[in-house]
Order: sequence, then C-alpha cells, then structure tokens
Amino acid sequence: MSIESKRRIPPAILSAIVIAAATPALAQGSTDASQEYDENVLTTVYGSPPTDLSELPDGPDIDGIISARQNRRLEVTSPDGNSTPVVLSDGTEIRSSGGFLGLARDRLAANDLLNGLPVTIETVAWGDRLIASEVKLKSSDLETAQMIQAGTSQKFAEQGAAIGENAAATEALRGRFGDIDQYNIKGTTNVYFDTGRYNLSGEARRELCNSAAQAEGMDNALLLVVGYTDSTGSYEVNQELSEKRAGRVTNFLQQQCGWKPWRMLTPTGMAEADPAADNSTVRGKAQNRRVAVNVLVSKSVDGM
Repeated sequence: MSIESKRRIPPAILSAIVIAAATPALAQGSTDASQEYDENVLTTVYGSPPTDLSELPDGPDIDGIISARQNRRLEVTSPDGNSTPVVLSDGTEIRSSGGFLGLARDRLAANDLLNGLPVTIETVAWGDRLIASEVKLKSSDLETAQMIQAGTSQKFAEQGAAIGENAAATEALRGRFGDIDQYNIKGTTNVYFDTGRYNLSGEARRELCNSAAQAEGMDNALLLVVGYTDSTGSYEVNQELSEKRAGRVTNFLQQQCGWKPWRMLTPTGMAEADPAADNSTVRGKAQNRRVAVNVLVSKSVDGM
C-alpha cells in the first residue's frame, strides 16, 4: 500500500491551507467597536481597549490556532477544541521567534495575524473580556502561512479562469470550503530524490499513480504536495529545489496519473524545514530529499 496512514503534516501548513481555502466566517463590523463571541454570534460592546495594560490583572495564557479574526478581535481554538475570544490593544506586543514583528497592533498590517496561525497569547482581564498583552508566534509559521494563503487564493483564481469544463465542479468545491475548519488526513506518500535533482525515478512514478488511484476512490479527496531538501546547500538553492520537486510531482500527478487540477491544493516548497530524519547522517539526508503527497478530506464531508 503506497499511502502511509497517519503521517503528519506540519501544523502551520495544514492550518494555513485550511483557513486560506475557507470563506471568511466573520461579518464585517464597526472599526471602533469592541466585539466578543457568544456561541458563534458576535455581540457588540462599544469602547476601545486600553493601551496601558500594566494595571490590569493577569488573565490566562492561551495556546492554540487563530480560528477567526476581525479587526482587533481574535478567536483562538486550543487543541482540546475550546475557543477563546481575545481583544487586541494598541498595547499588545506581537513577537516572533526571530524578533519583534511590531511593538503595537496598529503598526501591523491586517493580515499579519492570519487565520490558522499557531500562537501563544498572554492575556490581561478587561471586565469580562480578555486583552492580549503579548502574542508569540514562530516567524517560520508566519512565513509559511502567508505563502500558503497567497498561493491557495491564486490557485483558485487561475482555476476559475482556465478550467472551462470543470467550472461547475470548481464552484461546488469552493462552496464546500466555506464551512471547513479541519481536514482528515487519510494518508501520505513520500517519493525521494538524489542530491540536487528533481527528476522522478521509475519507482516514484509508480508510487505516485498508485497513490492517486487510491485517493480517487475517496469522495471529495484533495491532494497537498510539499517538497523538501536536505541541509546541503544554501537556503536560496534549497528553496528553489524544493519548489521544483513539488512542481514536478504535481505535474506528473495531473498529466500522467489523471488527477484533476481542481482537486489539487497549491504545491509548496519548504526547503530543509521540518526534516523527517537527522541531516547529520547520509541515511537521514536521503530521507529528507523528498516530496510528500498528502491525501486530505474535509471533516464536513467525511462524516466527522
């Protein structure tokens, strides 16, 4: 069996792909009104959150993924499925693992805190609401989320213009994405490459078509293709190489294995990020020179 069940996808990639594909779930609201969530309904509370947070009592720390956002309001969903509304203030500090992204919320672009981005938030209590005093995230997660979101949006635009006979199917897929917040990972197939190369071996070609055939039997299955390299070479070289590997696999799946383009999420190159094995050994490097073909089915259509 080509598909290796329950292989993991990096959380930043999966989360970003899911949310980028989804229709925004929040209604537009007043820019000078503070709002909070109450059983998935936004209620309005007028007034701006304070800038000086030093005198406010500490609130709980929150770890999770940004599942909804609007202006200065976030909803963060933790691994146990609980969602917590959080307000951003001009006094909120937003830090990445690589340093400050900004000292205050109003100095950041609206898309700096993306839906699907993993975050750790320190809060203070403001009445019956929570204000984020500090938002921590990994700069690599942010970069990945931005790349996936932009690429997925572009892919849908290109598909809508270019795929005439599949227009109806593409629109139906868009509609389903409006309510998706999670995917079931049905399996992963890895194909491997020689150092510095992105051509497909005969074995890789067979495995890819076998994987596509198995995925074809799953209702509403999508493929997410992610390319990787080992640690040999510079970042610029490895990034380009990982993109070429992902692109070559994507083209082969569509051209030779019959996988429909509108069932393919945007291929992504991740260079040497998220290694599968130790890059200090020859064997480990060989396992890292790979492309992962992930089979995804949304929970909204998978009966969960």
